[in-house]
Amino acid sequence: MKELEKTKRISIAAVLTILVVLIALLSYKRPKHLYTVNTSDTLEKVTNYNYFMAQNEIDDGTHFLVDIRNSFEFDKGHLENAINMPSPEILSEDNSEILENIKEENKTIVIYGNNPNQAIAPYMLLSQLGFVNLKILMVENSYSQNKLITKNVTIENSTTDINTFIQESNKKAKEASKRANIVEKPEVVTAPKKIIPVKKKKKMPLEGGC
Repeated sequence: MKELEKTKRISIAAVLTILVVLIALLSYKRPKHLYTVNTSDTLEKVTNYNYFMAQNEIDDGTHFLVDIRNSFEFDKGHLENAINMPSPEILSEDNSEILENIKEENKTIVIYGNNPNQAIAPYMLLSQLGFVNLKILMVENSYSQNKLITKNVTIENSTTDINTFIQESNKKAKEASKRANIVEKPEVVTAPKKIIPVKKKKKMPLEGGC
């Protein structure tokens, strides 16, 4: 009887486990956004300056302006024909649909914020999601008496070879890691032996005589 009850319990546990797995599989939803480009490739892409674009190069027929500032700043003033996609909401359902449509139309998405640095994070995110036609607008935006002032900026090319710098940094990090893993045996210092001289006892003269 005990063995029969034990078998029943095992069978019930197995059935429950299978049900849990089935429910999990049925309720699983595939993520809407999947990275198609790894981080290292994206960083390598960022080391060049081909993704920057000047304002006078914008063509309404082939470029699509995306303002990644918050809605308050956008409403105060924005570039002509730009649409607002704040950075935290750039992958919302509505924005994702718009971006996919732009991608299908083979237009270049031109991102801008208050300065080029503000647009780098959204640029990298969209790059990893597989958006190829991406640019960052080289402008700085500010306000004077509630009026938008857009100023062109120049991005200077770095004289440092960034790829070489990254490789050297990785090499040094690996060497440091190897050195840290080597456990050096502590040197055993032996104290010098003390030699205590033994004093010879003087022989006493023999007493008496013939």
